[in-house]
Amino acid sequence: MWGPMRSFRRDSSVTKRKLPAGTLRRIAAFARPYRRAIVSLVSLLALDAAIGAVNPLIFRAIINKGILGHRSGLVVVLALIVGGIAFFDAGLSLVERFFSARIGEGLIFDMRTKVFSHIQRMPIAFFTRTQTGALISRLDNDVLGAQSAFTGTLSSVVTNVFTLAITLGVMFTLSWQITLVALVLLPLFILPARRVGRRLQAITRESYNLNAAMTATMSERFNVAGALLTKLFGRPAEEDAGFAERAGRVRDIGVTSGMYNQVFFAAIMLVASLATAVVYGWGGWLAARGSLDVGTVVALTSYLTRLYGPLTQLSNVNVDVMTALVSFERVFEVLDLPSMVADRPGAAALPTGAATIEFDAVDFRYPTASQVSLASLEAVATLDSTPDREVLHQVSFRAEPGELVALVGPSGAGKTTISQLVTRMYDVTGGVVRIGGLDVRDVTQESLRAAIGVVTQDAHMFHDTIRANLLYAKPGATGAELVEAVKAAQIWDLVRGLPEGLDTVVGDRGYRLSGGEKQRMAIARLLLKEPGFVVLDEATAHLDSESEAAVQKALRTALAGRTSLVIAHRLSTVREADRILVLDEGRLVESGRHAQLLARDGLYAELYRTQFLPAAAASASDAGPPVELPASVPAD
Repeated sequence: MWGPMRSFRRDSSVTKRKLPAGTLRRIAAFARPYRRAIVSLVSLLALDAAIGAVNPLIFRAIINKGILGHRSGLVVVLALIVGGIAFFDAGLSLVERFFSARIGEGLIFDMRTKVFSHIQRMPIAFFTRTQTGALISRLDNDVLGAQSAFTGTLSSVVTNVFTLAITLGVMFTLSWQITLVALVLLPLFILPARRVGRRLQAITRESYNLNAAMTATMSERFNVAGALLTKLFGRPAEEDAGFAERAGRVRDIGVTSGMYNQVFFAAIMLVASLATAVVYGWGGWLAARGSLDVGTVVALTSYLTRLYGPLTQLSNVNVDVMTALVSFERVFEVLDLPSMVADRPGAAALPTGAATIEFDAVDFRYPTASQVSLASLEAVATLDSTPDREVLHQVSFRAEPGELVALVGPSGAGKTTISQLVTRMYDVTGGVVRIGGLDVRDVTQESLRAAIGVVTQDAHMFHDTIRANLLYAKPGATGAELVEAVKAAQIWDLVRGLPEGLDTVVGDRGYRLSGGEKQRMAIARLLLKEPGFVVLDEATAHLDSESEAAVQKALRTALAGRTSLVIAHRLSTVREADRILVLDEGRLVESGRHAQLLARDGLYAELYRTQFLPAAAASASDAGPPVELPASVPAD
C-alpha cells in the first residue's frame, strides 16, 4: 500500500551529496561475482512486466469476442489462459525472489565480513575514539542499505521502467486520447505528494535521531557497569523521565507520520478514482457511439492501476538511487580508513622462546583523531587534528631473557604506554622497540601477539563459559591442561564448587565473578598460553592480600625463564624484580633493584614512603608507641 510513498519519505538531501570518484566502479566490483544472477533477475523482471500487461488484453478479448460475440467456449478458454498465466507468474515470482535473495544476502555476507575483518585489524587507538554503536551501524544499517541497491532499488527501477513502457505503449495503441487525459491527472497527485514527502522526510529524520539516542541510552544503561552506576547514584526516576520524553516524541511522530501516510493513500485513491471515472465516462461515451469497443474501455481501466504506481516511484527514483549509493559510500569510508599498525611487506615471524626486549631512544605521542578515526564514527562535525603531547621521551632500557623488569612511577608517567608499544598496540614515533634484536615493526603481528602474554588491570571476559574464555588462549587445550592452569592461578576451588564447573557462564564482561576472581581467571588464561614474553599491567590490583600472595607464587613459577615486564602502582608487588625502572612524565629517571633505589632516596624511595610509612605508622599506633622508620629502610 505504501510502496509509491517510500521514495518521498527518504531524505532528498542525499541527492546533493557528492560521492567520491570511483564509487560506482567499486560497487561494480562487489557485484561482479553475482553478475549472472543480476542479468537473470533483470530478465525475469522484464518478463514479469510483459506478462502483467497481457491480462487486460485477454479481458478485452473475453468481452469483445467472447461475451459480446456469444462464444462461451472462447470465454472458458481465455479464462483458463488467465488462470495459467497466474500460476506461471506465481512461479516466476518465486524464481525472482531466489535470485534477489541470492544477490542480496551474498552482498550482505561479503560486505559484513570485509568490514568486520578490516575493523578487527584497526589499531587500538581507533577503538578508544569511536562509538561502538556507530561501528555496529556500519555493519548493520549501512550494509543493509547498500544491499537494497540490488534487491530493492534495482528491482524497483527495472520493474517500473518495463511496466511503464509496456503499459503506456499498449494504452496509446488502444486509445491515445484517453491515455493523455489519464497522464494529465498525474500532477494532481505528484505535486501534493512531494509537499507531504518533504514534511515526512523532516519528521522521519527526527525519528531516526531519537531512536538512535534511545538505542545509545539503552546500550549504556543495560550493561552491568551502567546499571550499577545508575543504581549507586539513585537516578532511575530521572532516567525514566528522560527516556519517556524521547519515546513520547517518537510516539507523536508515529501518529503524525501515520496521518500523512493516510492522506497520501487517500490522494492516490482519489486520483485513481478520478482517472477511472474519466476512462469509464469518456470511454463509455465513445463506446455508446460506436467509436470504441467495450472491451477496450475495460482494458484501459485495468491499465490505469499499472500506470500510477510506477510513475510516482520513478518520479523520485534519484532519491532511491542516491540513498543506496550513500550507504555504499559509508561502508567504503570505513574500508578506506588505513590502519596505522600494519605488517610491513616481507615481515617475518618472530622466533619462539624468551629473548631480549629493548627500547632504544623511544619517543611516542598518541595519534590524532584525524589519523585513526572518522567524524561520523565519533558523532562530531570535524575531527581534532591537534597533535597530542609527547608521552615518552628518549626511553632506553633492556630486559634480558628470563629477567623480570618492573615499571613504576606516578599515574600518567607512561608505564602502560610502554607495555602497549611492546605488544605493538601502537607504533613508536621515534626510536625503536626490539624483541630478540628484531624491530617489532619488521615481524608479523600474529607471531608477535602469539609470543606475548598480557594480563591487564581490567581483565575482559566474554559472555561465555569459563572453558570458552580459557580456550581463547589455547583452542586445542585438553581438559587436564585447563584444570592445571586454573589450579596454578589459585582459583580451582571456586571453579570446582560451581554447579556447572568449567561450563559456568561468567556473564557480561565476566561480572558474575568478583574482581579478584576475574583477575585470577585472566592469569589462568595467561598460564595456559605459555608465552615467551609476559606483560603484567597491574595484574594483582584486584586481589586481597591472601589471594595476591597465592597468585604471586603462581606467577613466579609461570614467569621463570620468560622475559617479563610488570607494571604496578603497589610497590609491594615488584620488590623481588631483577630490575626496577622508575618513570616520571615519560622519562626514565631511575633504574636498579629495590634496595638500591631506596638507598638513593630518589623518586622510588619517595613513592615507597608514601605508600608504606602511613600504613606502618597506623599499625604502630594501634600496637603501642610509634616506631621511628628511617627513610631508607623498608617498612615491611
